[in-house]
Amino acid sequence: MISILFICISLAYVFLIGAFILGFDKLKTLPIEETDAKTSFSVIIPFRNEAENLAALLNSIEALDYQKDLMEVILVNDASEDASLTILEKFLKETSVQIKVIDNIRKSNSPKKDAINAAMKIAKHQWIVTTDADCILPKYWLHSFDAFIQRNDTQFIIAPVTYHSINTFFKRFQLLDFLSLQGATIGGFGIHQAFLCNGANLAYKKDFFETANGFAGNNDIASGDDIFMLEKAHNLAPEKVHYLKCQEAIVSTKPVDNVSHLISQRVRWASKTTNYKNSFAKIVGLLVLLMNASVICMLLLSFAEALSFQLFLFLFICKCFIDYILLFKTLRFFNQKHHLTAYFFSCFLYPLFSVYIVFVSVFGKYKWKGRVFSK
Repeated sequence: MISILFICISLAYVFLIGAFILGFDKLKTLPIEETDAKTSFSVIIPFRNEAENLAALLNSIEALDYQKDLMEVILVNDASEDASLTILEKFLKETSVQIKVIDNIRKSNSPKKDAINAAMKIAKHQWIVTTDADCILPKYWLHSFDAFIQRNDTQFIIAPVTYHSINTFFKRFQLLDFLSLQGATIGGFGIHQAFLCNGANLAYKKDFFETANGFAGNNDIASGDDIFMLEKAHNLAPEKVHYLKCQEAIVSTKPVDNVSHLISQRVRWASKTTNYKNSFAKIVGLLVLLMNASVICMLLLSFAEALSFQLFLFLFICKCFIDYILLFKTLRFFNQKHHLTAYFFSCFLYPLFSVYIVFVSVFGKYKWKGRVFSK
């Protein structure tokens, strides 16, 4: 009986990832062509204690190939205690980009949502683009958004994010984990099931934000400035929610440096899942958890001779194989295929890691940017 249960979970998981693979291929990549820029953007970037990352971000902003009169950047300082403001003051004296620096106005349990709300009040352009202060923006970032907007009737756009500076197995493990989410995001759009996005590369119209009443309804949740906006957008006008599958739009950020920070980050991401209203997102999350928990249970049961080791091995190989196909396609899109060398060992670590993260996110708290948050 237990064998049948594990087989059913595995079959459902293979079917799900297989659907993402088909969806990934179905969603076409947008080529950047020579077009006159028409869209005006307000770029919102909250930050707290980002002195070590701001120089790279600001240099990438300066290097953006987009008309300066069609863009503004609003940096929102969330009570930084390091040299962030000093770095910004120096940069502001040298740049030609329209940049405003304002202070965050804390009103809720979510500093980032408060920061976006504060910036939204002074944003002068209709299209809002959000990213993070530890990111590097590609040269044709805004051009790719503009080209997509000109071709499509859209009001909410999700765009790709990856990691850079990958030079250890620990960072490769993070990359594979992160890009598995990116692959599922793209695949989900390909099968018309938008259920994931990342606030490090997100765009939406200001009037949509106002129609959706901003973050009202989830301000008590510390994270989720991105995913809950996606849910609102999908409820209001699903046909106007799109994914920008374009290599020139890929924003990159750094992986974390140690296990403690990784756990805090992933727990922060996982802590909002219980508040999802999207049924498909809940099914995906539950099935992924069941599959990874099944791998652990099957291994233990096979050691106890309560389950055939051959069955465990067969189902585990099936999981690894279908995961590999989606990851291969995703890393090829992100031009990071060479990091698949870490996949073999990651296969064994990931079930333990993912189940542990779910357990901690349900029963514990997490620390981020020097602050402690509950769910």
